[in-house]
Amino acid sequence: MHVKPKKSLGQHFLKDENIAKKIVAGLSKNDYVLEIGPGTGVLTKYLIQSTENLKLIEIDQESVAFLESTYPEIKSKIINADFLHFDISKLFMEEFAIIGNFPYNISSQIFFKIIENRHKIPEVVGMIQKEVAERLAAPPGNKIYGILTVILGAFYEIKYLFTVSENVFNPPPRVKSAVVKLIRKEKFTLDCNEKFFMRVVKTAFNQRRKTLRNSLKSMLPVGFDHTQHHIFTKRPEQLGLDGFLLLTNLLSK
Repeated sequence: MHVKPKKSLGQHFLKDENIAKKIVAGLSKNDYVLEIGPGTGVLTKYLIQSTENLKLIEIDQESVAFLESTYPEIKSKIINADFLHFDISKLFMEEFAIIGNFPYNISSQIFFKIIENRHKIPEVVGMIQKEVAERLAAPPGNKIYGILTVILGAFYEIKYLFTVSENVFNPPPRVKSAVVKLIRKEKFTLDCNEKFFMRVVKTAFNQRRKTLRNSLKSMLPVGFDHTQHHIFTKRPEQLGLDGFLLLTNLLSK
């Protein structure tokens, strides 16, 4: 049975077995694992060997049929659904790791869903577009440092593991890929209103060329004197996590 990669789903099937092994090896020993978008099972075959408590979410019915016929032992563990619209908190009673070759067009949405469910997800290993991986790992002051860098970095340590050539996929994407690893921080709640924190970060970066006193003007409390705080003279990419936490608490008073 042959699975045809579908452009509408952003499918680029990895065909290099050594890279598949490296991706799976990037995952620490976890008893419970969820694979996102297994496709033709290039990672799945190695995951089956490392854990009995594996579940897979695949939106493509053709891929599901291929996986069920190729790996009958996991037939009951495959969920034919859209990861972004599926309640993953009910998959396991226990905490679980996530692994996958994430579709490039929804990788940011996948990370935001992971953040929402971080109380159950201590670790993630994912292959994404190289440009996005570099953005996630960028330090403050870098021009590619942005919204997802700050918000994801508030809850997870982000490691850039290795780069992957476009030539090891069918069909080859037009960009290089990279594998990143997220390890949840021991303290994964913030000393502020977390929803407001995310709103502050997003609003600040929506006008990243402006200083914070201008980009956050609509969020300043009535009577608030921003001249008393030098932080408002900075631009968003100049702030690390502590700076955004301070900013959130100042604006929430």
